Amino acid sequence: MLIIPVLDVKDGQVVRAQMGMRDTYRPIETPLSAIPTIVSVADGLRRIHPFSIFYVADLDAIESGSSHFSATGPLSLLQPRPDVWLDAGFRSATDVGQALANAQIFAVLGSESQAGTDVLSAFGAHQRLILSLDFRGDAFLGPPAIMSTPDLWPKRVIVMTLDKVGARCGPDFDRLRSIKDIAGNRDIIAAGGIRNVNDLERLSDMGIAGALVATSLHSGELTGTDVSAFSGS
Repeated sequence: MLIIPVLDVKDGQVVRAQMGMRDTYRPIETPLSAIPTIVSVADGLRRIHPFSIFYVADLDAIESGSSHFSATGPLSLLQPRPDVWLDAGFRSATDVGQALANAQIFAVLGSESQAGTDVLSAFGAHQRLILSLDFRGDAFLGPPAIMSTPDLWPKRVIVMTLDKVGARCGPDFDRLRSIKDIAGNRDIIAAGGIRNVNDLERLSDMGIAGALVATSLHSGELTGTDVSAFSGS
């Protein structure tokens, strides 16, 4: 099971995500890092576990529609250099193509940023494209056609419940189960609300392939021992 730490980046700093209310996000305060810079926080997370993948949400790009990659640059300084699952509000095939030109970037196509299924249709077969199905409450954020055509989905699909992010209320197990039922043999990645090892055990029992985590790592509720037990390293 993949355990992937999340870096939410705004104005060049890592911020504390809270229930998807991005205008309230502030620079993170964490025992893992004295300052909220990308490299420092990533280094702190790697002191817990030698993570080989980071999920980066470039909130400026998501909100503005511009797809720049400044949030991933600092991570290239880490050794060994990690792979990056990047959500930068990709809206066009051109932007996705530019991201995938870097072999260490996996482009996360957020449903909330899509106008239709054109980009998904163009890149869905690419091994480094990841689809994020974004939800707020009961509402799906994105074109309904994305949900109704799972044959277009790539190998990895994130189920992102924004109002559970940073809320420490547990994952959306029911939604994860329903998406997994229609996803065929695709890998489902849980995002939002993961609190502790008990949540990971339940997700694993459901056949969920991975989890995006942040708050529980910074609070110490998920330890390096926990992560190693699930990741097999």
